Amino acid sequence: MAAAKNVLWIMCDQLRFDYLSCAGHPRLHTPNIDALAARGVRFTRAYVQSPVCGPSRMSFYTGRYMRSHGSNWNGFPLRAGEPTLGDHLKDIGVRNVLVGKTHMKADIEGMARLGVDPGSIIGVHVGECGFEPFERDDGLHPDPAPRPRYDVYLREQGFDAPNPWEHWANSAEGADGGILNGWLLAHADKPARVPEEHSETPYMTRRAMDFIAAAADDDRPWCLHLSYIKPHWPYIVPAPYHDMYAPDDVPPAVRAEQERQHPHPVYGAFMDFRVSRNFADDAVRRGVIPAYMGLIKQIDDQLGVLFRFLAARGLTDSTMIVFTSDHGDYLGDHWLGEKDLFHDCSAKIPLIIADPSPAADATRGSVCNALVEAIDLAPTFLEFFGGTAKPHVMEGASLLPWLHGRRPAAWRRCVFSEYDYSMQEARLALNQPIADCRLFMVFDGRWKYIHATGFRPMLYDLVADPDEFHDRGADPQFAPERDRLRNALLDWALRDHNRITMPDARIAPYAGRQQLKSGILIGYRDEAEVAQAKARLGLA
Repeated sequence: MAAAKNVLWIMCDQLRFDYLSCAGHPRLHTPNIDALAARGVRFTRAYVQSPVCGPSRMSFYTGRYMRSHGSNWNGFPLRAGEPTLGDHLKDIGVRNVLVGKTHMKADIEGMARLGVDPGSIIGVHVGECGFEPFERDDGLHPDPAPRPRYDVYLREQGFDAPNPWEHWANSAEGADGGILNGWLLAHADKPARVPEEHSETPYMTRRAMDFIAAAADDDRPWCLHLSYIKPHWPYIVPAPYHDMYAPDDVPPAVRAEQERQHPHPVYGAFMDFRVSRNFADDAVRRGVIPAYMGLIKQIDDQLGVLFRFLAARGLTDSTMIVFTSDHGDYLGDHWLGEKDLFHDCSAKIPLIIADPSPAADATRGSVCNALVEAIDLAPTFLEFFGGTAKPHVMEGASLLPWLHGRRPAAWRRCVFSEYDYSMQEARLALNQPIADCRLFMVFDGRWKYIHATGFRPMLYDLVADPDEFHDRGADPQFAPERDRLRNALLDWALRDHNRITMPDARIAPYAGRQQLKSGILIGYRDEAEVAQAKARLGLA
């Protein structure tokens, strides 16, 4: 293996865990992602810490739960001073580089309070979530918005418009030559106006390769976060991917009529969203999901280009490759659209890790069913690069033991996820105070419990009911399971998550021994008692 170690961390936006052929999709073939799984470990029970882009990504980037980092929704700034993966990697000389999306919102007020210039080196580091932004593009650029570099690129290729992102990359063309808005679900079956090679996914792939080529002149190892914008809406894809899949390739919706009969109030409010009502229509699903599948197929093809590029440069054997998503997409399952709630199609994500280390040879091509959280990636990368673990800061756990065929002595029994719906119409429909618009999920591998502040809980048995059709949250028969998981949630919530400036290693020697060493002699009777205590602790 080459001496240098790098990490290529690939993240899709809104990619479901089950829309890959290696995960069993019956019609969507993803050979390059499948080949990555054959070289690594595919984790089948990986969950995000919030099923919304912004808070989910802030958990990935900090290794901390949403209740710890406080960025509860898209556009909520990550507070200045919150430690990120970039901070931990910078300490050990590793570049943390971004190509694509983060959904990071800079804490301008916090930086001003601390006297940090947002344009300075430190200000950019803080404002970009610890990333060195080789190219940042969050992928959502309706008018008005700051125009991304991608717009400049499109204009250079001759695709001029006031908003090239929307008018070319995310719009279709009507029979009369007029522009059809790609935001509208009715146009998902049409090809995007931009030629495929100039669409967002190939563009970002090339930008990742640009960075990797440039990094050859730098001795520092790197962690490159290639964060694709798709298959997130607008659901529109360029030819030939727009008609690569047909309506008959769309799997039936995973939903049951009884879900709409007396649903939990919060669930019912989300079923009433416009996007949910539209995706409840099979005609909409059959028009949109082929485009969603085409976007995924395009990503897989581009990953083939990228993986061949790495191999040609001799980097495959020194680069850990990680493939994942920030959350899933309901696509009409459970009578819902978008993401937001905690059914597996939303909160469970694909996660494949190919570790080039010889220690990982025994697990290549395997499947791991351990309960894994998105926050586990940051400590995994830190350990891979040889850094010292920081469990008082990062709440996840390194996955290297699983990759190397070693089951950790004490692994988690539950995963946790959170959701703040105060920014949603559901708050108004339910007449909830902003502070009470909180949902918490705990899942132990069988039972999924959802605490909804101000309402009864929800409970699903994924062994007896793998499709999550039957909510047992009000059934007296399942009170013991609800009590057990509520206690697990309470134990998690009460765990210390704000003591990030004092590591355990500095606390451990303090009790008793450090007091005596410092000369703080509280409660001792006389010199003899002090001498006895010092002798007992080996300080005499």
